[in-house]
Amino acid sequence: MQADSDGYYYFLTYSGVSLPLKLTSPLDPNDLNNRNTFFRARYDEAERLLLCEKMVYGEVELRHAYEYRAEGGLARALILMGEDETEVLFDENGKQTVA
Repeated sequence: MQADSDGYYYFLTYSGVSLPLKLTSPLDPNDLNNRNTFFRARYDEAERLLLCEKMVYGEVELRHAYEYRAEGGLARALILMGEDETEVLFDENGKQTVA
């Protein structure tokens, strides 16, 4: 898997319903010219997903931004879909809490 010059990795889709999303089917950045929809993502040094965006005809349709605790567990997910924004918080055991 290879990042582009802006640090993005590209994927065809994702699997599962839990957060953070599990992106699957990596795409080479050179293969994006023939795609109308794909996911682009950024990871931290520990290979944790920080940002995931669903691109549709060059526009961001869906965005997930993740924050992690020092020990590595997911602490917060910010989900934007159009004008709607949802914040999801997680306790130290990884269980979703009310935002």
